[in-house]
Amino acid sequence: MANIWVKKSIDVLVEESSLKAGQLKRTLGRFNLIMLGIGGIVGAGIFVLTGQAAANYTGPAIILSFTIAGIACAFAGLCYAEFASMIPIAGSAYTYAYATLGEFIAWIIGWDLILEYLFGGATVSVGWSGYVVSFLKDYGVNIPTALCNAPLSFDSSTHEWILTGSILNLPAMFIIGFITVMLAIGIRESANFNNIIVIIKIVVILLFIGFGVFYVSADNLQPFIPENTGAFGKYGWSGVFRASGIVFYAYLGFDAISTVAQEVKNPQRDMRWGILGSLIICTLLYVLVGFVMTGMVSYTELNTAAPIAVAVDAAGSSLQWLRTPIKVGAIAGLSSVVLVQLLGQTRVFFSMASDGLLPGAFNKVHPKFKTPYITTLVVGFFAMMVGGLFPINLLGELVSIGTLLAFVIVCAGVLVLRYKSPEIHRPFKTPLFPFVPIAGILSSLGVMATLPGDTWLRLIVWMGIGLIIYFFYSIKKSKLNSTSRSL
Repeated sequence: MANIWVKKSIDVLVEESSLKAGQLKRTLGRFNLIMLGIGGIVGAGIFVLTGQAAANYTGPAIILSFTIAGIACAFAGLCYAEFASMIPIAGSAYTYAYATLGEFIAWIIGWDLILEYLFGGATVSVGWSGYVVSFLKDYGVNIPTALCNAPLSFDSSTHEWILTGSILNLPAMFIIGFITVMLAIGIRESANFNNIIVIIKIVVILLFIGFGVFYVSADNLQPFIPENTGAFGKYGWSGVFRASGIVFYAYLGFDAISTVAQEVKNPQRDMRWGILGSLIICTLLYVLVGFVMTGMVSYTELNTAAPIAVAVDAAGSSLQWLRTPIKVGAIAGLSSVVLVQLLGQTRVFFSMASDGLLPGAFNKVHPKFKTPYITTLVVGFFAMMVGGLFPINLLGELVSIGTLLAFVIVCAGVLVLRYKSPEIHRPFKTPLFPFVPIAGILSSLGVMATLPGDTWLRLIVWMGIGLIIYFFYSIKKSKLNSTSRSL
């Protein structure tokens, strides 16, 4: 049992990165990283969850929820940036935990990241489906309800699963399949595709903010924080904090940047720009969109899969020209989020397989495309199943709690490593130490505390499954543990 705390030194990690330099192509620069970050962040948070969170939890105060989540993410983002500059290899929080807290914690976070990335990609695919269905309907193409909705739903008030009568959410499954093929072909091709659709969605968002602000009504913004209904999290300040936990999911993209460190030309210099730059830009966009959206239409009407389209419709005929660009931007934007999430998951599995904690097939790189093609196909298949079967609200809460746990461990890792190994070269240092990592831990735990009890139960069950796999398989196959035992 003592071997579960074995750590991989920073020197070993850097050496392994050099040895594997020929496996994954170093093709990404600072611009690509910022675009990947924006591609991963700006998506379901703006185009889907903003309206649902406002309708169910906060009212117009959704902008406070985004601000709280953004500040908490900034603390974690600074810690990610420090680690990314020290350990420029694939793996994200998993690799950081392996270097600072030991193999057991690394496994926990690696297993947890499945909730963040694989389930995250599936969640966004459901939002993508909603916008595609709405877009096609405008042109007379009607997809049967049974083929564009989840067959399962969960009633949080009665804690019961409900059969909706639908068969599968086929559009959600389609976009995951398309992105999976794109990722298998190559990282450069995936990054170029992402750059194009990120530019499209930013232009569309700016159009919505720039024109929509003229249709903001003060009446829609009153009351700014609706009174609590008597239940925790249903409006009032408890609703603001509950929503911050849910929209926290919308900030996933910045930490996904750290998973591609091994494919960055100069990771020590550029990783922090990608992480912090994209986080700042996207937080500003979220707050502005939340303000304009809830100002254009009553928050009570936003509990839909396409809330921005609802806001545009409320403005009347004068803004109908914006309806099609909004939907095109949402479709493109959500596509890039799916790409970044699935990309992150494949790179985490790649690192875990390299360490022996997952089967070696996950570590195989395609001889031509130089991508971990087997893990890409496996991740794509399971994401398709999740996106096709489950509703967006349930998936969003699962992803949020998984992300928050990852942030807690990364912040704790920075704290531990600064005291235990202060001599390590750090091209970027988290400022205001130890306040920032401690604030990152406390803010993430605070947001986690606002999430529903059912979400915590699912996290515990998920982690229980992970522990079984670790103790019955991974600990026996671990390369570092095998070396430790042989010595």
